[in-house]
Amino acid sequence: MEECPKHDLDAMRFVSRTETNNGISAYVKSMEEVAPNPSRTLSTAVSGSVLSSFYQDKEYYSGRDVYYLVPKKKMTAEEMIFYAHCIKANRYKYNYGRAANKTLRKIMLPGEMSEELKKITIASINIPTRRPLAEQKYELNPSRWEWFEIQELFEVKKGKRLTKEDITEGRVPFIASIDSTNGCREFIGQPPIHPGNAITVNYNGSVAEAFYQPKPFWASDDVNVLCPKFKMDPYIALFMVTLIKAEKYRFNYGRKWHTERMNTAKIKLPTKSKHQPDFDFMGNFIKSLPYSSAL
Repeated sequence: MEECPKHDLDAMRFVSRTETNNGISAYVKSMEEVAPNPSRTLSTAVSGSVLSSFYQDKEYYSGRDVYYLVPKKKMTAEEMIFYAHCIKANRYKYNYGRAANKTLRKIMLPGEMSEELKKITIASINIPTRRPLAEQKYELNPSRWEWFEIQELFEVKKGKRLTKEDITEGRVPFIASIDSTNGCREFIGQPPIHPGNAITVNYNGSVAEAFYQPKPFWASDDVNVLCPKFKMDPYIALFMVTLIKAEKYRFNYGRKWHTERMNTAKIKLPTKSKHQPDFDFMGNFIKSLPYSSAL
């Protein structure tokens, strides 16, 4: 297949086993001798990024081990996206050594969307703009930054175990040791045990994945909670989160990032005077990035 620019009139989506960009890894020229997969179907990877599933509203070609799913009844785009997420939710059962080519058809799915989800439409979703909050550009110069122990900046607290049997339904974010959805595995009825405006860092599971939590939440016992000792806002927090996640290579399943190690772990920060973090620079840098106006 010959690759071509996205805006080319003959451009056809090429969907692969990737888990990003709606599964699209390239745009290729349309070929008369090769029939594309039909539009209004789900593309699902059965190997590679197993069960990465996406709604495809246009015809597309697909790579090896990508199946397409045709609805047996008429569905809206919202329903198709809902079922794509339901399929993805089964990813934990698979890995690179266990593909889903033989079991995809037997995955159990809900019979229909909930009434609450049916109220959400694509048209009602605000599409973020690339516009930054600040027009001024800021350059990073880590060679001039200083190292700080995490315990100088944060009070590190441990999450609390909560079994599935005890969980009730509600609206409080339950932060678990996962690497997506801002760490939120589900919403529970238990009262929050940590205040908002904090950073969560996985010490187990997806070790060193870090997320900013704006609202009060419950963190599992596989998650450490970083409560700031300084005045933190979402922009400063996102700057910090990036630097914390950069330490991920130091840890794995055999070397957890427990509270003792986290307290003495160091991150390098911009400073405005000797050993004084430049929090204004951190926040302004995030505000200067594309899409920051959507935060």
